[in-house]
Amino acid sequence: MTVKGFIFDLDGVLTDSAEYHYLAWQELGHKIGIAFDRDFNEQLKGVSRMDSLERILAFGNKSDHYNQAEKEELADEKNEQYKLLINNVSPADLLPGIKEFLDELKAKGMKLALASASKNGPFLLEKLEIADYFETVVDPASLSNGKPDPEIFVKGAQQLGLPLSECIGVEDAQAGIEAINAAPMFSVGIGSADSLGSADYLVPDTSKLSLEAILQAFNAKQ
Repeated sequence: MTVKGFIFDLDGVLTDSAEYHYLAWQELGHKIGIAFDRDFNEQLKGVSRMDSLERILAFGNKSDHYNQAEKEELADEKNEQYKLLINNVSPADLLPGIKEFLDELKAKGMKLALASASKNGPFLLEKLEIADYFETVVDPASLSNGKPDPEIFVKGAQQLGLPLSECIGVEDAQAGIEAINAAPMFSVGIGSADSLGSADYLVPDTSKLSLEAILQAFNAKQ
C-alpha cells in the first residue's frame, strides 16, 4: 500500500495559534463573568468554536442563560477578537521544521489537505505563506460532527480523491488522534505519550517530523 496524501490539523501542528484562541476566549469569558485558566483551556484544543463556547458556559454554570442566537453572537464576537490577534501572523510563526517537512512532502508528490476545526484555516495558511502547498481545505461549516468524530478526516481524503488507506493524518490533540484512528487512517501525533499514546507514530515536537520515519512506521503496520 502506498501513501499518497497527508491531512493536517492546524493549531499545534503547522503553527501555534492556540494562545490567540485562549486570549480571545478569556476576554469573552471576562465579559460574561466566567473566569478560566490555561488548564481548562486544554479542553478547548481541537474543538469547534460552538462546542468550545458550550464547554465554557457549562464550566460557568451558564448554559441556560443564552438562547442559540445569543450563543452564535458570542461565538462571532470571540472570532472577531481572534482575527484581530492573528492579523500579524507571518511565516515566522510556522512551527519548527514544518516548512522543511512540507517541502519534503511536495517533493515526493504527496497531496495535502487541511482538516482544522478553525474556520480561519484558509486565512492562516495565507498568512503563513503555505496555502500553495495544500490541494484542499475542509470547510468545518460543512461538517455534522466535530472531532473526535472522524468526519473531517474522511472528508479530507474524499476532497483529495484518495482512499483512507492511502492517507496519513497529523494531529497534536487527543480528540484529533481519536478522529484519525476512527476514520480509520494512519495517525501521526505531535506531543507526549501521556495524551497521544494511541497515535500510530509519535514525535515530541514538529522538528522531529520525518517522511522516511513515518513511512517506515506506516509500512511496518501493514
